[in-house]
Amino acid sequence: MTLLALVLATATLGVEDKLNTPPQGFTALFNGKDLTNWRQDEKDAKEHWTVRDGILHYDGKGDNLRTAKDYGDFEMYVDWKIGPKGDSGIYLRGKPQVQIWDDPVGSGGLFNNKENPSKPTEVADKPVGEWNTFHIIIKGDKVTVDLNGKRVVDNVTMENYPKYDSPLPSTGPIELQHHGNPLEFRNIYIKEL
Repeated sequence: MTLLALVLATATLGVEDKLNTPPQGFTALFNGKDLTNWRQDEKDAKEHWTVRDGILHYDGKGDNLRTAKDYGDFEMYVDWKIGPKGDSGIYLRGKPQVQIWDDPVGSGGLFNNKENPSKPTEVADKPVGEWNTFHIIIKGDKVTVDLNGKRVVDNVTMENYPKYDSPLPSTGPIELQHHGNPLEFRNIYIKEL
């Protein structure tokens, strides 16, 4: 093994050792080992949402994965990766959604908004097949989303789809949503506000 190969292998090992280790003040929603903190009583959860090498894999079948606990105001980080034509999202308080998809519009928008902005302000997605990172903050009904370090949603009101005439619930689960595509998640951290 060349010196360069040894340095690269050591550097990679160091990064992988830090997977699913939350920054100070945050809690890991995904521990990199199993579905602790996620509802496992739901149909097919253990069969279709599996953990390998510190990564949460979804095979494109079965239901969304929901947290066991409900959350109100919070700040979260989540890494995600999709394949070609992938379509997913992060439900906040059980409501859809901060959008993830392979689409020219870009990810991060509040897809189901009608009155308030639903699209991200810019496309900040990395190429399909690479890891992306969301930093999401929800306070009241206001949502801010950074994607790969770029602000794509800035303090936008999230509407209560499909009950648009009712306020957004004050609490609810976080859900990893899908449209039948394989997905991957890691480094899911939360801090309640």
